[in-house]
Amino acid sequence: MGSRIIPFGQHERVLAARYLRARRKEGSASVTAVFSFLGIMLGVATLIIVMSVMTGLREQLLDIILGTEGHLIVEADARYFSEFEDLALNVTGRPGVLRVSPIINGQAMASWRSRVVPGRVRGVQPQYLDNGEITQRIRRGSAESFEGDVVIIWTGIANQLGLTVGDRVTLLTPGEPEGDFPGVPLTRSFTIQAVFFMEYDYEFPEILMPLETAMEYFESERGVTSLEVMVDEPLQVEDVADQVRTLVPADYRVRDWKEINKSLVNALYVERNVMFFILVLIILVAAMNIVSGLVMLVKDKGRDIAILRTMGASQGSVMRVFIMAGGSIGFFGTVFGFLLGIAFCLNIGVIREPLARLVGAFAGQGQISFVAQLPAVIDPMEVVAVVLMGLLLSLLATLYPAWRAAQLDPVEALRYE
Repeated sequence: MGSRIIPFGQHERVLAARYLRARRKEGSASVTAVFSFLGIMLGVATLIIVMSVMTGLREQLLDIILGTEGHLIVEADARYFSEFEDLALNVTGRPGVLRVSPIINGQAMASWRSRVVPGRVRGVQPQYLDNGEITQRIRRGSAESFEGDVVIIWTGIANQLGLTVGDRVTLLTPGEPEGDFPGVPLTRSFTIQAVFFMEYDYEFPEILMPLETAMEYFESERGVTSLEVMVDEPLQVEDVADQVRTLVPADYRVRDWKEINKSLVNALYVERNVMFFILVLIILVAAMNIVSGLVMLVKDKGRDIAILRTMGASQGSVMRVFIMAGGSIGFFGTVFGFLLGIAFCLNIGVIREPLARLVGAFAGQGQISFVAQLPAVIDPMEVVAVVLMGLLLSLLATLYPAWRAAQLDPVEALRYE
C-alpha cells in the first residue's frame, strides 16, 4: 500500500540510475545522455546570460533617455507660450511630479572658421542642470554659474569643430517669422563653458543655453516652447499624464516619453520577446536529444523491460523508470545551466575586458565601447521562466519514449531470446 503512495518507488529509482550509467554495450545511449545534459545546461545558461545582458542594455538606454529628456512634455499649439509660470506651479503640486522645467527648443548651426555642424539648442534654467543627467556626464568645464552668453555642448560637436572649454562658437539660426527682422538669420557668438559626453556614440547634437539667453536669441518674447515634467515613476508615467491633462488648457498637448520614443520602446520589447523564443529553441533541440537517447535506451533494454513485465511490473512502473531516467538529465542540466548562467552574469565585470580585447582584435580599429560596457541585470522572473521552461521541455521529452517502453509486448520481446 505504501509503494502506491510514493510517486517513484525505490526499485524504479535504482533502475533509472542503472540505465543512465555507461556500459560497454550501451555506450551510445550513455553518450547521447551526456550530450543531452550538456545541451540543456548550455541552453539554459545561454538564455539566462543573453536575457540578462539585454535587460541591462535596455535599462542603460532607458536611463539615458529618461535622464536627458522630460518624462512628460507640455506644449501649446503656438510655437511659444508665455503663461508657463503658473502652469508649472500647478503641475509641480501634483502627486508623483518631481520637478517642472521650462524649455526653449530650437535648431542652429554651430560654426567656427570654415567648419559647420548642425545642433539642437535647448534653453534651460540652472536648476535643470543641478537635477539632470547632463551634469554627471560633463567631461571638461563646469556647469556652475550657468548664465549669460555661455553654452554647454556635446563632445561630438566640440570634436568636429576643434573647440574646447573657453573657446567661442558661433550659432546661426533662421529668424523668426514674427521677430524684429522676419526671415533674417540670427547670428551670435557664445563661450563654451563645459563639454559633456553621452555613451554608445550615437548622435546627440545637444547645445545647452541659459533660458534667459535663449529667449533673447530666439526672440521668443519671454515665452517657452514646452514644459518638461520629471516624475518619480517613469515607467508608470501614464498616471501622471492623465492628471496633467486636466490642468492644461484645451489648446495644449501633453505627451509622455513612451509616446515620443514609441518606435524605440516597441523595438526593445519586441526584440526581447523574439530573442527569448529564439533561444528557447536551443533548449528544445537539447530536449529532442533526450527523446532520441531514451528511444535508443528503450530499444537496448527491450529484454529487461519484458522480464520486468513478466515479473509483475505494471505499465505505469515502466513509464516512471524512463521518465525518471530522462527527467534526471533535464533536471541536472537545468540546475547546472542555472548556476553557470548566474555565475557568468555576476562575474561579467571580470569577463568584460578580455571579451572587449577579443572583439577589438577581430574588429581592427572599430569601436568596441559597446562590448567594453557590457552590462548584465538579472531579472528574477526571467530566470524563473527560463528554469521552468527547461524543466518542462525536459519532462515532455520523456513522455513518448516512456509510453513506448510501457507498450512493449513481453511475448514479442522474448520470442527470439
